[in-house]
Amino acid sequence: MFLSAEELSLAYGVDPVVARSYVDRRVPSGNAYWKGRLLYMPPVPGFLFMPIFSDLCVRCGIPREALLSDRCLSLAEAILDSAARQEDGSIDAAAHVHECLSLALPHTASPGPFDDLRMHLESTGTASPSPLHTPFPSLRRADTYLLSVCAAEPDQEAFLKAADAWRSFMTFLLVQDDLADIREDLERGQENSFVDAGLSREGADRVMSMVDEGLGRISGLNPVLAERLSNRRRVVDLESLLGPYFR
Repeated sequence: MFLSAEELSLAYGVDPVVARSYVDRRVPSGNAYWKGRLLYMPPVPGFLFMPIFSDLCVRCGIPREALLSDRCLSLAEAILDSAARQEDGSIDAAAHVHECLSLALPHTASPGPFDDLRMHLESTGTASPSPLHTPFPSLRRADTYLLSVCAAEPDQEAFLKAADAWRSFMTFLLVQDDLADIREDLERGQENSFVDAGLSREGADRVMSMVDEGLGRISGLNPVLAERLSNRRRVVDLESLLGPYFR
């Protein structure tokens, strides 16, 4: 299915220039994340998050031209290629983090954001600076992508705002994924925020309160996106989805 720049703008509130840059970009050759795909921007969460997050970064004060530069987008693509190779078992999590830090380091003119991310990615999470910290390790599983922002050379204030937007947005996406995959994650021992929280009603409520807090923060940046995500949040039935697994 084809996704137009106009749909990205109308449905998700993405800046039209940001939307067009992603929709028109060529699929990177040999990249494991795009393996077998003909479109750079198919309408699925694993790709939609890129223009949406870039738009949030612009709203946080990071220059749009820098975010849409080939340097920044190519770094993001290389990070996703590494993530795909971790997913298929070609490399482990530690190798993925090391590889992504090595990819980002040459593009680091502003050391503060890179140093914060290195501390966060190499720690267990307890040493992560706010707003990168999260009590649930499973909600860190996409955080290497944040290194792509280093190529835009953000100042520390704009970066921390963007990191807060990332945590809010990705918490929503990852929790939705965890709800859909709870059975498979339990069978395979995969990361899941509800398992991290103790797989209880109280733990589930704690996870969802983080989602709701994040939606509130997104609303202050992109009300169109926040309303779309909130509509999905309102139909979540925790008892139906998780009740059989509560301990």
